[in-house]
Amino acid sequence: MSKLRWGILGTGGIARTFTSDLLTLPDHEVVAVGSRAADTAEAFAAEHGISSAHASYQALADDPDVDVVYVATPHSGHAAAALTCIAAGRSVLVEKPFTLDAGQTTEVIAAARAAGVFCMEAMWTRFNPAIALLRELVDDGAIGEVVSVQADFGFAADYDPKGRLWAPELGGGALLDLGIYPVSLASMLLGEPSTVLATTGQAATGVDANTGILLGYDSGAVAVLHCSLRGDTPTRAEITGTRGRIELHPLFFRANELTLYRRGAEPRHETFDLPGNGYTFQAEEVARCVRAGRTESEYMPLDETLAIARTLDRARASVNSFQPHGSPRT
Repeated sequence: MSKLRWGILGTGGIARTFTSDLLTLPDHEVVAVGSRAADTAEAFAAEHGISSAHASYQALADDPDVDVVYVATPHSGHAAAALTCIAAGRSVLVEKPFTLDAGQTTEVIAAARAAGVFCMEAMWTRFNPAIALLRELVDDGAIGEVVSVQADFGFAADYDPKGRLWAPELGGGALLDLGIYPVSLASMLLGEPSTVLATTGQAATGVDANTGILLGYDSGAVAVLHCSLRGDTPTRAEITGTRGRIELHPLFFRANELTLYRRGAEPRHETFDLPGNGYTFQAEEVARCVRAGRTESEYMPLDETLAIARTLDRARASVNSFQPHGSPRT
């Protein structure tokens, strides 16, 4: 396979961001885009020099020139779009959060495995070189046994009840859009928690606007996580172990700095170059797996994506104001 041929499903901001990074990679090619309307697909194609514009998601899925489809709809559309592409035999990279809940996630995973196609959640942070080094240091015992993960992600978002971040019908709220990052980091380092507690400040639309999460593990470790649409948080992460700690400097989800602190040793500080918007590493992982005939990535496996979905469901269930899809209370 000389070039990995991408189809882009959706024409919003994240689709533009990922596509611009794809266009910098010589072994990748964006060959098609699909939207629910012909004019938006054609405008996106013209903007990015894409040869084929499809006026439906089904038409994109049926395009024989596409190897992998990047699903970039609002959260509420992820499951249906992914299932459409999988049914057509296309590999899929599904933007985070993978779906709205564990039930939808289970359905998409089962479909992908039955079809034998590659499928991965687009948690692009996992493939950042700073995160790769973090994983290596922890696995090598550089800080001993991990006892805590602390991470936050928040910004002051303009309130628009019809906007994606605030609308329950689009899967809005801080937890699914921002909280997925600290939850995924804790999952990578500690696995699935045994206990999940959460509290939130609710927006007028009913979605969570400012949420704190406490995760507990059988090892005795804890994760203290925060996500917010109401204020600019430090957006850093610290991983503490029995012999030291590692700090991911802001913005931790796009980290280009990492510092290792160990008792009796000078701090080790590392910096990293992130080309473009930071999404090229994720694209290269998809290419590596597809070219090798793999249907999953060992760095973002589907079983872990499902475990993360269960954790998000449990966080929402622990707060009375949360409904299964972020709907407001009546």
